[in-house]
Amino acid sequence: MKPKHQRLILAIIAVIGLLVASLIAINALSDEASYFYTPATLNDQNVEIGKAIRLGGMVKQGSIQSASDGVTINFIVQDKDQEQIVRYTGVTPNLFVEGSGVVADGRLDKDGIFIADNLLAKHDENYVPRELQDIDMSNTQKLEKSVVQ
Repeated sequence: MKPKHQRLILAIIAVIGLLVASLIAINALSDEASYFYTPATLNDQNVEIGKAIRLGGMVKQGSIQSASDGVTINFIVQDKDQEQIVRYTGVTPNLFVEGSGVVADGRLDKDGIFIADNLLAKHDENYVPRELQDIDMSNTQKLEKSVVQ
């Protein structure tokens, strides 16, 4: 066999190998993908019970209730149109408060309650960590302006 034919066969085998590897990776990632829903889209679409999804929205004012075990909380996530009851067992993030944004990883149970495995609290662009609230940043901003010029 000529070297030209050998290179062609090797190139074809390499392309086939890349296609097979890509298909395997896509299949594996599609099973692990966690789709983001708001309460309105969650109620509009028929989401499978037990399928891993992300639910995002605002924590409704006055909705956080602690269970008797001390580690489980129930609360309502809302958007402008709908609400969804969420149950979470564990330590909540420091930024998790009523009226703030939240993203919950979890799944729907057969009763329509979203069982969260993980909570991510969101903050706005004006957030300053508690440890830095007392620091005067005006001198730092003046210094940055003088360094830039």
